[in-house]
Amino acid sequence: MAQRLVARRANATLLPAPRCTARVNPFTGPAVVFACHQPQARTIKSTAVSKGVVSYTMQKLGDTLAENFGGAFTKLGSRQFKLDDCPDLTGKVGVVTGGSQGIGFGVAYTLLKHNISKLYIISVNKEVFEGAKAVISDELGQDKAARMVWMKCDLSDWRRVKEVAEMIKRDNNRLDILVNNSGRGIMSAELTSYGVDRHMAVNHMGHVVLTSHLLPLMQKTAEEGNIVRISNQSSNLHTGAPKDTKFASLDEINQDVGPNAQYGRSKLAGILYSRYFNRKVTQNGHPNVLMNATHPGFVSTKQSREDILEPYPLGGYVMKYGIEPIKKDQFEGAVPTVFCATKIKDSGQYICPPCIPEEGSPMSQDDELADRLMELTRNIITEKTRMDSVERGCPMDDVVVH
Repeated sequence: MAQRLVARRANATLLPAPRCTARVNPFTGPAVVFACHQPQARTIKSTAVSKGVVSYTMQKLGDTLAENFGGAFTKLGSRQFKLDDCPDLTGKVGVVTGGSQGIGFGVAYTLLKHNISKLYIISVNKEVFEGAKAVISDELGQDKAARMVWMKCDLSDWRRVKEVAEMIKRDNNRLDILVNNSGRGIMSAELTSYGVDRHMAVNHMGHVVLTSHLLPLMQKTAEEGNIVRISNQSSNLHTGAPKDTKFASLDEINQDVGPNAQYGRSKLAGILYSRYFNRKVTQNGHPNVLMNATHPGFVSTKQSREDILEPYPLGGYVMKYGIEPIKKDQFEGAVPTVFCATKIKDSGQYICPPCIPEEGSPMSQDDELADRLMELTRNIITEKTRMDSVERGCPMDDVVVH
C-alpha cells in the first residue's frame, strides 16, 4: 500500500501508510469502511520529503481508487488495460459461468465482440439468458448472438456441473477460456442439498468440479501450442474471512460466521485455488494452462443492488444507493477478468483493476492453507457425490496433476 513521509526539522519519521482494505461493517451493514493497520514507525535522518516516496504514495493511492471505483478513477491505475485491448479471439472457444448478467455479461459481450467462435453461458435462468442474447444480437449482430450456447446449471448441483462439463468436452475439440464468475454475494448462511455452506459450494467447489472436468480438454488445447486461461472471480473482501480459517473440516465451513465473513471466506478460496493450481498444474508439466483470480471492484450488479438487502434490510441501502454514483458498471467490472481470460502470461496471480497484480491478504499467500482447502474440497466432493462420481473416477482426479 501507499507510504507517507512525515517530515521533521531534525529528523523525518517514515510511516508506511495504514494497510487499508475496503470491507463491510458487520454491525451496521454494508457501509464502506476502511480497516487500517498502522505499521511501526522508523526514524530516518533527513530534512526533506523524498519526492520518490511522495510519488509512490500518490501512485498507490491512484491504484487503490482505480481498483475499487468507476468512471474517471479507473484511469488512475499504474497499469492500464481496456476492454478494447482484448485480442482477436477467432477460432477460440470459451465458457463463462453467470454470463447472462452483471460482470459475467460484460465479459461475455467483450469476448463475442472480439470474435470468439463459440461461447458457453452457464446459468440458471433461461429468460435472463434470452434477454442477454437479444442485447448481443441488437448491438453486435445476429452472427455473434448465434455463437452463444446456453447450458442450464446451478453450481451447487455438482452432479449437473459434471454433466455440463462432459457435454462441452463431447461437443468441442478445444477450450481456450474458462471464466469462473458466477457466485453468491453477501447473503445469510444457507446449506445446499448436499449439506454444504452455499457460499463455498457455489463460489468455490462448484467451479472446482467444473474446472477439473474441463481440464483434460484445456490441457489438450494447450499442448497444441495455445495458451489456455482460467479466471476465478474473487474480491478484496477476501480479507474479511475469519482470521481463524483453517479449512480443516466441513463443520468449520458450515459454521455461520455472518454474511460478510461467509462471502469473504469463499473469495479467499478463489485466490488460494489459483495459487494451488499454479503449483500443482501450471508448474507441474502444463506451463500453458494458466489460472488467476481477480477483484472486480465495487460494481453495480444485482448482488450490490438487491441481494445485499437480504442480510441487511436497512444497512443494505448504503451499498445500494450510497456509493452507487462511484461504483463501476458491469463493463468496468469485467476489465480484470477479460485481461486474465485473454492476455495475461502469468499464473497464480491476484489481479485487481485494471490489470494490477496485488499480494492479497497474508492468508491468501499461505500455501499450507491452500493445500488444506483443496484437500477438504476433494474430500467433501468425493463424499457428497460418491454414488455418481467415485465409481467412475473422483471428479478431483483431473485437477491434481502429479
